[in-house]
Amino acid sequence: MMVSFFDQFASPSYLGIPLIAIAIALPWVLYPTPPARWINNRLITIQGWFINRFTNQLMLPLKVGGHKWALLLASLMIFLITINMLGLLPYTFTPTTQLSLNMGFAVPLWLATVIIGMRNQPTVALGHLLPEGTPIPLIPVLIIIETISLFIRPLALGVRLTANLTAGHLLIQLIATAVFVLLPMMPTVAILTAAVLFLLTLLEVAVAMIQAYVFVLLLSLYLQENV
Repeated sequence: MMVSFFDQFASPSYLGIPLIAIAIALPWVLYPTPPARWINNRLITIQGWFINRFTNQLMLPLKVGGHKWALLLASLMIFLITINMLGLLPYTFTPTTQLSLNMGFAVPLWLATVIIGMRNQPTVALGHLLPEGTPIPLIPVLIIIETISLFIRPLALGVRLTANLTAGHLLIQLIATAVFVLLPMMPTVAILTAAVLFLLTLLEVAVAMIQAYVFVLLLSLYLQENV
């Protein structure tokens, strides 16, 4: 039984071909392309308003040099939200439950922020490894600790997104299984459990959006340190 619970996180394949590529490419098909007309429909208007508000909020603490990342971060945010939300549908696969995919997003983007900092302001970037006013005996220890914390950042990004989505999917499957098991024996308890399942599903919808936002927000904070 426990093996079947974790089977939902295995990458599906058809005729030996992994279908994760289709799951990754599908979100871009769902978004409408804005036409050349001045007047758009409601869906495109709401979509444009959301992207503009999110981009303005994300770029607010950044200097002008960091505004070049607006398109990349906004696209990543929309992509992660769509994948996470589609993964809550029945008989679907969530690519962001794979640590390899999340690390594939986190490591290059984090490394890009570090390289930008080392290129534009190497003194300030290296100064983050040693807080001001540190006692001389603690300097080697603090440099080692700050260096380790710097290299742990991409791992924390990927693991946070993977762990939150994986835990939510497991809870939904466990409670749904309990509902089906309890329904013939204790219908009242099964109905109460189904209500808990409904509330948990609403919570997972919020988690799917919040985790995508946190992922991009932390990247913007790393960028803020190096711009």
